[in-house]
Amino acid sequence: MQFLELVLKNFGPYAGTQTINLRPEKDGNPCPVILFGGMNGGGKTTLMDAIRLALYGGRAQCSTRGNLSYSDFLNQCVNRHTPPLEDSRVELTFEQVQDDKLTQFKIVRYWKKLDIKDNLSILIYSEIVSDWWSDKAITNTWDEYIETLLPVGISNLFLFDGEQVKELAELETPPEFVVGAIKSLLGLELAERLAVDLEILAGRKRKEIAGKKDLAALEKIEQTFKKITDEIDLAKQEQASFKNELDKAQKNQQQASEKFIYEGGKIAADRSQLDSKLNDYRNQAEKSRQAMMELASNTLPLALISPLLSEAKIQAETEASQQQAKIAQNVIKQRSDRLLNYIAEISLNPQQLDKIQDFIRQENQELEQQAGTDAPPWMNADNNSIQQLENLLSYQIKAQQILARDQIEEIKSIEAEIDFTDRQLAAAASPEAYEKLEEEVRKAQKAVAIAAAACESANRRVDELERELAKNQKELENYSSEYITIRNSQHVIASIAKAQATLKLFKEKLTLKKLNKLEIEITDCFRYLLHKTDLVHRVAIDTQTFSLSIYDPEGKPVPKHRLSAGEKQLLAIAFLWGLARVSGRQLPVAIDTPLGRLDSSHRNHLVERYFPSASHQVILLSTDTEIRKVEYEKLQELEAIAHSYLLKYDSAKHQTTVEKGYFWE
Repeated sequence: MQFLELVLKNFGPYAGTQTINLRPEKDGNPCPVILFGGMNGGGKTTLMDAIRLALYGGRAQCSTRGNLSYSDFLNQCVNRHTPPLEDSRVELTFEQVQDDKLTQFKIVRYWKKLDIKDNLSILIYSEIVSDWWSDKAITNTWDEYIETLLPVGISNLFLFDGEQVKELAELETPPEFVVGAIKSLLGLELAERLAVDLEILAGRKRKEIAGKKDLAALEKIEQTFKKITDEIDLAKQEQASFKNELDKAQKNQQQASEKFIYEGGKIAADRSQLDSKLNDYRNQAEKSRQAMMELASNTLPLALISPLLSEAKIQAETEASQQQAKIAQNVIKQRSDRLLNYIAEISLNPQQLDKIQDFIRQENQELEQQAGTDAPPWMNADNNSIQQLENLLSYQIKAQQILARDQIEEIKSIEAEIDFTDRQLAAAASPEAYEKLEEEVRKAQKAVAIAAAACESANRRVDELERELAKNQKELENYSSEYITIRNSQHVIASIAKAQATLKLFKEKLTLKKLNKLEIEITDCFRYLLHKTDLVHRVAIDTQTFSLSIYDPEGKPVPKHRLSAGEKQLLAIAFLWGLARVSGRQLPVAIDTPLGRLDSSHRNHLVERYFPSASHQVILLSTDTEIRKVEYEKLQELEAIAHSYLLKYDSAKHQTTVEKGYFWE
């Protein structure tokens, strides 16, 4: 928890509206201390009361309330110069981390003079709309909600003044507010409250049975009730026995069924179906073989000599090409001869004639090369035969091969099914074995039926007895309400006694465990604050009175009167500091008149070691004689002060205003 802002309006000596920034940061850097300076009677304690009042309302332990009622206290807090139509109010804004989520709250309490009670509104800051909105659910349950954040029982450990420290330092045993806080922190308060509540309940039960006597007329009903109860117990035992027999019979039936299936009983029962399936597979295989024979009687065998047929096709095509070339050669030769004769007739010069003759001779040689050798053709295949051979190689044989491959795959698949079915038939039990297995299954089923009937009969018997018991119990209730009340009260009283004994033991063990941790924390805090490090070795706490005992390094007790007034005050602060640390709560600390009667050495230790470390946020309310200029400069040097304020009191107007700065600024 971290206080962010305090707004006072017409509250105590604070007239008008005054807003105080409480954020423990300076220039974006964390600084824990918020320092308020003011003379006695200037409104320092009123600031502390305002924080308590905002948090707890009528439950707040304010300094000036005394025995006043809450309405009288509120009227007392109204500033004397408040206009009739204006209200008085306190607003406290703080932020709290819950479930890893930071939430900002604003508590607003306002009232007018002569109001019976104040008005409360709890606002939550919404980042979505960048504005505050009223949460009615939290407002209606604020007293319970604030207890989860800063319980009022431990608030005095975090919001305390010098008078409390002085009282704690002087007394041999802690004052009541500290004892209450210790018990609340250690969980002892709940245990004590439970013990008191148990004792109150026991007293009520004792009053209920006082003067009453047992009713003899109930004895017969109780005997009948006990008899039926015994019969029910016996019937339930038989029911459980029959249930076990049924479970055993069902298990045997399951085993017989599994054996029947495993050893081939089911397969034998399905033998006719398997035989029919086997015949179907064999017929399919025969049909596939016939199809293969038909393929073999067609062009499929020619696939074996496909390479030879390809060579024959090539030879036939070559011979056809040569024949065509020879025919063309003869035609061209005849034409060339006619051309030469014609050229001779037109009387060309010899050179031109020679060139033409060389060209024709070269053309004839090329035709002779195309015509090939003079070997006679041996195939003499015509174009139709060559085309048939081409179709045979390109289409028919390939198609036949594909059909044959499909038929072979189908035959393999059918033969695999035939083989599997043969193995199933081979695994089937013989007729004699099958009958034996079937008989075992029938016997197991019969045993299950018998056991189920017996179990059902036992269930009906139990139901009948329970109905009879319910009837008897109703009769018992009708006639024995007074007796049952007595017995119940006696049982409650006996149980309370046991619970109180257990609670006492629990409280003792819990106290020892928690106080041990508290002793360690207080010892560490006290040694840290002292300038005499050899004065104390251990601080012990009495488990009954919670008084403190100090022991030196040799284990000898140090009488409290040997401590100076300043050392006693440091011990009291260490006590409160240790309690706050044991609480495990990250809460602000507010201290009114913090330095009291400390000498300069102890004062320096408190300024240097306690104020910057007491919490993440420390609110100090000091006079000019407590945190003086030297202490103020030391805190500034430690960069511990986030904000400093001066409470200026006008004695003529009886009003206080809050200004920035301190006595020496």
